[in-house]
Amino acid sequence: MPTVRLRFSPSPAHVRTARLVAVACGRRAGVAVERLEELKLAVGEACARAVARHRRSGLSDLVLLELADDAGFEVRVFDYAPAEPQGSVDPEETVAAEAGIALLAESADVLKVIPGPGGLGSQVSLWWPTRSR
Repeated sequence: MPTVRLRFSPSPAHVRTARLVAVACGRRAGVAVERLEELKLAVGEACARAVARHRRSGLSDLVLLELADDAGFEVRVFDYAPAEPQGSVDPEETVAAEAGIALLAESADVLKVIPGPGGLGSQVSLWWPTRSR
């Protein structure tokens, strides 16, 4: 499967569509059926995180979801929100963000959260094994 790219406006309404596309691609790539619910949950959380970061920054730029099955099934979610200055984030938002990252870590076999260049944006990368074809 070539890399699938989905760009969507930073609206919570589009997170559901992103989840459905990811599950369909994961199933096609060979992610175990019993892991598809975890995949759906993790992709929803990663996309919701990106949408929230865009909305807090007032960005209308599109969020990018990439799905690839080169060696396993990898999901990458890119946002383009600037890094928030220290001390400017609501403590409740910080707790929610940390809980979301913990959920991602439990759902995927590999999780990477990579800050964008120059503090602009971030990438959440998730990975699941696939069956041999």
